[in-house]
Amino acid sequence: MSEQIKLILEQTKSHMQKSVVYMEAELHKIRAGKASPAMVDSLRVDYYGSSTPISQVATVSAPEPRTLTIQPFEKSMIGPIERSITEANLGFNPQNDGVIIRINIPMLTEDRRKQLVKQCKEIAEETKVTVRNTRRENLESLKKLTKEGVSEDEVKSGEGEIQKITDQIIAQLDQLLGKKEEEILKI
Repeated sequence: MSEQIKLILEQTKSHMQKSVVYMEAELHKIRAGKASPAMVDSLRVDYYGSSTPISQVATVSAPEPRTLTIQPFEKSMIGPIERSITEANLGFNPQNDGVIIRINIPMLTEDRRKQLVKQCKEIAEETKVTVRNTRRENLESLKKLTKEGVSEDEVKSGEGEIQKITDQIIAQLDQLLGKKEEEILKI
């Protein structure tokens, strides 16, 4: 197999692995029953006029399975943090005692569980589309190699390898989705 084809295969695998990492991170943000600091990772807080990730203005921890605590580095940030949690519409009701913000995580209802599973499936489908687009782009790159003098047999072999990589990655994504669904639906 030519070096050009090997390079394309490596790029394909690398891009697709990044999609798996992305999906893992996105699924981790969706709560499945117990509190996790990742649930508020996407929140941004107005910090002296600039939108800043919550992790840069406060310490977020989960001391108990159903409680998140957010301790701002500066007391003046309690209001903006509380406001951003409320505006994010995450279904949480933050309580602040002047020093720390506590969020009690309510039990998931059956409807909310179904919504979360649907959200997970949407993330999985978006990720699969990205993987398929990567496959398509790299297959096109392989086909261009025939014009540059690489034999058709080598290109066909490369196309087969790209399909194997794609199938493996899609199987990984399905496995991740299955685990998350099971986690969400477990009572």
